[in-house]
Amino acid sequence: MSEDAVKAMKQQVGIAAAQRVQSGSIVGLGTGSTTAFAIEHLGDRLKSGDLKDIKGIPTSFQASVLAKKYGIPLVTLDDVEKIDIAIDGADEVDPNKVLIKGGGAAHTREKIVDSLADVFIVVVDSTKLVETLGSTFPLPVEVLPVAVSPVTRALEALGGKPELRMGVKKDGPVITDQGNMILDVTFGSIPNPAEFEKTLNNIPGVLDNGLFVGLADVVLVGEIKEGQPIVREL
Repeated sequence: MSEDAVKAMKQQVGIAAAQRVQSGSIVGLGTGSTTAFAIEHLGDRLKSGDLKDIKGIPTSFQASVLAKKYGIPLVTLDDVEKIDIAIDGADEVDPNKVLIKGGGAAHTREKIVDSLADVFIVVVDSTKLVETLGSTFPLPVEVLPVAVSPVTRALEALGGKPELRMGVKKDGPVITDQGNMILDVTFGSIPNPAEFEKTLNNIPGVLDNGLFVGLADVVLVGEIKEGQPIVREL
């Protein structure tokens, strides 16, 4: 599939999600390339007057920068009682709408925001759909820097192959917005995500991991049909 086709899929699915936001909403703004199209379209709707009085809660520095660029007013979790709707991408989605997230190293904040939303909409292109979680994408685990070695050993004991995520165009490891490090752990498959999420988070030094269980309400999937991008709901 061409880069243009993938971009068209992401754009259509981002727009479809942004269309579901109503005036007066508090909106969780996710991280990543597909969600970026949703943030852009929310800005367009505000500019045209089609949408009024929304406030965004960003899940990352990237989401915050994009929201400011497109004129979406921002608030923090301290300022709101609840979040009406959150829009976010995913790296893998299984048939039960369980997700692996964290390719952008923002999953800890994303999980907080997405879990508080009345409706959490996941936006993906069709390449992100899998039968079994962990089959195409490693599971990101956010770790306190002081605990990288013991957590690595604990993850290996659980059958994982952890690798410290390294920066691109930067020497050294990726540092999250919270100042921590990411271990990308290959498990091959994760048959019981709900139990596994708890097991991983009980390892001392682990802040959170990229398994999102029971959080996704709606999954919008961008596909190419007969050369045209379409969006379907999972």
